[in-house]
This record gives sequence, C-alpha cells and structure tokens, in this order.
Amino acid sequence: MATTKIHPTAVVDPRAEIAEDVEIGPFCVIGPGAKIARENKLISHVVVAGKISIGEKNIFHPFTVVGSDPQSKKQHDQIGAVEIGSKNEFREHVTVHAGTDARVTKIGSQNLFMVGSHVAHDVVVGSHCIFSNNVQLAGHSIVEDYAVFGGLSGIAQRVRVGESAFVAAGAMCEFEVPPFVVVQGDRARVRALNKVGLRRRGVDEATITLLNKAFRALFVAKENRAEAIHKLEKNPLVDRLIAAVAKKTL
Repeated sequence: MATTKIHPTAVVDPRAEIAEDVEIGPFCVIGPGAKIARENKLISHVVVAGKISIGEKNIFHPFTVVGSDPQSKKQHDQIGAVEIGSKNEFREHVTVHAGTDARVTKIGSQNLFMVGSHVAHDVVVGSHCIFSNNVQLAGHSIVEDYAVFGGLSGIAQRVRVGESAFVAAGAMCEFEVPPFVVVQGDRARVRALNKVGLRRRGVDEATITLLNKAFRALFVAKENRAEAIHKLEKNPLVDRLIAAVAKKTL
C-alpha cells in the first residue's frame, strides 16, 4: 500500500491536497492551495505556495520555491496560478512564480531546471527542455519543446524560444529565437543549425539535411529570402522554421 511520508518538521496546510506516495522532507512548507499528485519527492526546505497544481513524479531539491507571488510592481486584481506537469526535476534554488491577473504560469513534463534558474510570471514552458545554472526567463516568455539553455543565459519579456533551439551560455535574447537553431551573444543572434540537439531528439538525417538547406537559404545565402523559401523542399520541420522566420526579420 502506497503511503505519503511527511517529515515531522515539515509544515503542511491541512487544506492542501496531497496524493499517495508523496515524500515531503525536512522543513518543507506546503500552502493551502497546493495540489500535489502521486510520487512527488520534496527533498528538504522546499516551499510550495499559492494556487498550484503539480503532476506526478517530480523531484524538488532544497530551497526550491514554486507558486509564489509574481515579481511585479503593478497592482493585480487577482494573483494567478502555476501548473506543473510530470517527471520534472527542479534543482537547488529554482524559483517559479505565479501568473498575473488570473493567468497561469505553465511548465510541461520531463524538464530539468538546474541550480538557480528562474521562471517568471505568465511564462509557458513546454516539455523535454534543459535549463542550465542561473537561466532567467522573464515574464510572459514562451519556451517550446526540446529547447536547451546554457548557463547564465536570459530571455526577455514576451520572447518565444522555438523548439529544439540551443541558447548558448551567456546569451541575452531580446528577439524571438527560431526553432532548430543555435543562438549566441549579447544581444543574441542566430549562428548555426542545432544539429546536435536534433540528433539527440531522434530526428532522422534526411530531415536534418533538409533543415540545413533551409537554414543556409534563410540565414546564409544572399539570395532574396522569399525566392529561397519558394525553392525549399516541403517537410513539417522545415515548414515550422519558415513560419517562425516569416514572423520576424532577423
């Protein structure tokens, strides 16, 4: 029979909804608005605040804070919520803030948030992403699936990072990051196709070849971009890259 294990030093509000087989370690604090699904592990000194829903099998390391009020000087009529999927790992000192004005900060599944990374209010994170130490996501930013971030990189407010993009260490992104590319620098610019990330994701070599042709046509060749797009072979991932580039001239 699965049982919930709560350390005697933990403070758990009786109104919180805690499923079976959850481990809540020493000195954790769980607020009244928490809904924690089965097989979550809160190692120690974890704070779960506000209106927050947490899926199954997540791991929270010491001094993680999830669901706290947004860092915003603006007065909000109603603080929003946080929704977290399953099988994420939150390392030490990660912070995830609630949405503003009844909006929701959302995190998908199977993401890794390394030490000190920050998810601001109203951010949407997909699944299978990796955030290295001290990555900072500003409010309302969007991160699509399989994106990877080097340490100390930052995303400005309302910026979208496309799927399978690689944001290099120290990159400061103030414009939309297209899918499947590597961006680097302050201010960050597109540098290459993220072939390593695509292969790790399991994308076949034929598709990577088509994406590389599209990348060169869109970012390297001096040919008119509209004419270059017209010549590219059709492929679902190529189409996504073209659609992203069409929204913003880089």
